[in-house]
Amino acid sequence: MSNAILRANIITLVALVAAACASTTMQGTWTDPGYAGGPFRKIFVIGLSATDVTTRRVFEDIVSAKLAAAGVQAVPAWQQLRSDGAVDEASMAAAIVASGADALLMARVLGVDSRVSVSTAMVPGPGYGWYGPYAGWYAVPQVTQYEIATVETTLFDTKTKRLVWSGTSETFNPASVQREAPGYADVVVAALRKSGFLPPTK
Repeated sequence: MSNAILRANIITLVALVAAACASTTMQGTWTDPGYAGGPFRKIFVIGLSATDVTTRRVFEDIVSAKLAAAGVQAVPAWQQLRSDGAVDEASMAAAIVASGADALLMARVLGVDSRVSVSTAMVPGPGYGWYGPYAGWYAVPQVTQYEIATVETTLFDTKTKRLVWSGTSETFNPASVQREAPGYADVVVAALRKSGFLPPTK
């Protein structure tokens, strides 16, 4: 195998590994130290900043399903809020009351940033068999461009309208809501359970 082909293969491998790393991670959370209400039993889920109604509904359905799997009832906001546009506070409050939810989970995209990562990959020098690697290794710069979507998630006690938890998450190279929402929901559910807002695992 020629040195040029070997380098091309390594560059391709690096690109594939980077693509496989698409994931959501929680960057930071805050919990109201004065909250002592225990786990919530029913959560009203609403996705803000959605580009269209279908995207919002897909997001709310996925997050609600993940919450249900975690042992708590969940209500996608679209089931109660039939309006496709912005919703005023009075309509939101009425929808939450009608749903019977004792908590409100809101998620909104803060932004999507394009970033560039520069790293170095070591490739063997020219040659065949064992002598190629033995002859020396060379540094090849790798430039990777990717995107980071930042999402702010907040949890309110609907009885008091009090903010009891918030978290900021980042998703690497987001592709679509359908693809990324399950991973996002898993991260949020784990953080809420850790903070005592969801029932403990059985």
